[in-house]
Formats: sequence, C-alpha cells, structure tokens
Amino acid sequence: MKKQILFPVFILVISMSSLSAAHLRLPALVGNHMVLQQKSKITVWGWAKAGSTVAVKAEWIGNTEKTVTEKDGKWKLELQTNEAGGPYQLEVSSDTTYLLKDIMIGEVWVCSGQSNMQMPFRGYNSQPVIGSNDYIAHGHTNNIRLFTVKRKLSVTPLDDCEGSWSVSNPEDVGNFSAVAYVFGKYIQKVLNVPVGLIHASWGGTPVEAWINSETLLSAFKEIDLTILNTPDKVKSKTPTVLFNGMIHPIVSYSIRGVIWYQGEANRKKPEQYTKLFPAMIKNWRQQWGKPELPLYFVQIAPFKYDSTVNSAYLREAQLKTTQSVANTGMAVTMDIGELNCVHPAEKITVGKRLAYQALAKIYGLKGLKSDGPVFREMKVEGNTATLFFDFTEVGLSSFGKPLTGFSIAGTNRIFHPASAQIKGKTLIISSKQVLAPVAVRYCWENFAVGSLYNTAGLPASSFRTDDWIDQ
Repeated sequence: MKKQILFPVFILVISMSSLSAAHLRLPALVGNHMVLQQKSKITVWGWAKAGSTVAVKAEWIGNTEKTVTEKDGKWKLELQTNEAGGPYQLEVSSDTTYLLKDIMIGEVWVCSGQSNMQMPFRGYNSQPVIGSNDYIAHGHTNNIRLFTVKRKLSVTPLDDCEGSWSVSNPEDVGNFSAVAYVFGKYIQKVLNVPVGLIHASWGGTPVEAWINSETLLSAFKEIDLTILNTPDKVKSKTPTVLFNGMIHPIVSYSIRGVIWYQGEANRKKPEQYTKLFPAMIKNWRQQWGKPELPLYFVQIAPFKYDSTVNSAYLREAQLKTTQSVANTGMAVTMDIGELNCVHPAEKITVGKRLAYQALAKIYGLKGLKSDGPVFREMKVEGNTATLFFDFTEVGLSSFGKPLTGFSIAGTNRIFHPASAQIKGKTLIISSKQVLAPVAVRYCWENFAVGSLYNTAGLPASSFRTDDWIDQ
C-alpha cells in the first residue's frame, strides 16, 4: 500500500473569478477522502454544460477517459479499480477542473435502517452505547472513511445528497452510527484494507419508506401513495420518500454490500413484512445493478412493546428472509435486548455479529462461524420433543446458564412452560402438563432473554415449530 498522506478537504483548481462561469459539478459522494470499491468497475458521474466534454484521469490507471454530456448535462464514466491501496488522486475536468486527493481503494458498505442503526457512539439522551469511549479514543484511523447522508425527504427520486467524506477521527466517530463503525473497523482490521462506510438512516421509519414507488405500486396495492401528491403532508414514515431522498442519490456509487438495522416500525404487520423486506432487498439490488448484492441485517431485539401484536412474529419474518433470499444473513440479538429500552446498549456486539456475516460469507474467512442455531425439525416420542438445528456443527450450549424461554403445547394449542436439556446437537423439550406434544416455542413474546447458543457463542433466534394463527 502506498504511503498515506492527508490533504485538505477539497481542492478546486480554479480561480474565484471563474466560479460564476463554471458548469462542471460533482455529486457529494465523489470527493476528497472517498473510498472506492476495489477490483471492480466504479462510476464517476456528475453534471456539466450540455454537449461539453468531460475528462477523467485516475492516478491508479494513468490514462485519461473522456465522455460527452447528455442534453440534460448529465455524464458518467466507468473506471476499473485495482486492489486495495492508496492514497490516489482523481482529476475531473471540463470548463472547470476538480483535483480530488487522498482517495483510497478498498471495501465500501452502505449502512441503513432506523434508529438502532442511526444511534451514534455518543448515544441518545440517557441511552448509552457500552464501550463507546474506547472506540472514540482510538478513532484516528486513516484506513476508515465516513460519509453520512444528510436526512432528506423527497416525493421524487433525487440525483444528489448532502454530505462529505471524512477520515476517521474521535469527534466524527462519536457522532457516527455505532453499529456501522464497529462493523467497518472489524472488517478493516481483519482484511487490512481501507473501508468506506456510507451511513443513511432515519429513526422511527418503516421499510416501505425505503422502497421505490414502482415496486410498491406493482406489488403492494394496500400501500397508499396518493399522499405524494401533497408534498406538504409528507413525513419520514411516508412510503418511498426516504428511498427518493437518501438512497437514489447514492446508487451510482459502487459498493460491496449493505448492512441494515430496521423492523421495529413494522412490528404490527409482520405478515406484510415477510413480503416488504424481500421486496426492498430486490429493489436495491436492481438499483445498484447487482442481483446478488449482499445484505446483512439485524434482528430486532426483545423489548416490552405496548402492542397487542407479539413482536416475535416480526422476528420470525426476518428469520424467514434469510431462508428465502440469497446472499442475506442475520445478526441475532435475543440475548442483548432491554426490557425498558428499544435501543440496546450492546451496539458493539451487534456490529461484530454483522462483521462475522460478511467475513464468513463474502470474504471467505475459513473457520469463522456467522450464524447461531436455526431450528430445522422436531421429532416426538411419547411426552418428549427432540429439536434439531442447523449451524450447530460442534453442538449447542447455554454457557452454564439455565435454559429458559421454552414452552410446549399439545393438540389443544395451549402452551405451558417447558424444561429444556441440551444433548449434543439436539434439544430435549418436555412438560408434565403436556403428555402428547405437537408444538414447541422459544422466547415467543415481546421481551425474553435468550439462553440458547451454539459453541461459537452465537445465539438462536426466537422460533416456533408450528404455524398457528393466534394473533
């Protein structure tokens, strides 16, 4: 890797007197300190006078590429990146010249969702992030670059956003998404390459706000989009407005994958979420032009929701996504929820579990486990149910703590607390009150403390062996 030298935030090779005549403009994402996705075709784009020539010279390539702008002034060029390294320069010129410096090539991830992704290391009011001070103290890291998309609502897709790249430093780390930063720092240390994190989240928002209108109109007739005709009534929960304002402006930027932490705002409609969330994933993959774009997400943590709808059904919808949508993975949080706080303080644990997903499934780190136990099948003998799981190659464990949260039912569908015993890779469930069991559930309530893990220390999701409709 080349010697790393920092440069001023932005350099324009023009005089102040010529600013008024300048037509060339670059999007916010294309600037000093950015990280470009390694070993891939990346896009440089922007705007200039219609019919003018734009020239782009990348230091890592050496030669100059040119294009002519469209009638609307838009232009774009594809460039090939080499393996991770830097810093490099990128020169973009037309009637103005932009000289961008301190550009790194490495791994780029988009980090999105609602408030648990948005939560910065400094925490929310009286809601802390455990271990934040250590990360902030070690925040000076040249090989991690941060970009936060300014929150923006729009009834139509935007071409640009507000924000700028910064080199990781303690102040910016304190204000950056804790989950996203832990994820990025972990993969940066393991892979030893530069990492760029593009953070775009908004607290309290449902998944439909992050999906484009075409997808919603074609498959979700029950979602009303007529409010888009009255922009003054649009809010952050309005369908499609966050996709338009915060995702569409960044889809031209080449990335490795997405991490996602959202679902609380959809907990009252879990059945709909089983369709909406996969639709969002497909939508984003289409927008980035990558049908297999990896997306790893966080299962919502247990919490005492004031709702008649059990949030375990939403957690189940998320689990189903990993089983039905390729190139996805889920960081389970059954063991780190908080009864009275919807924003669990264990953000570092969450970020690391997301990193395990990427390192094992994309980057091929052999021997690393990324998934906790997932229920596969149940066999009943007499009054005992034996449960079998995937991702338990070396067995199950409770790490010395009592196994709790299990219930069992017979044909009357009445569940009773059950005892659980680990037997190698299986779980033996029984209750004196159920002589002929037909169904088992684990942590099937709004708040529960998970106790079941595999030997890698990764927790099992809440699950059920039945498909009864009992909401």
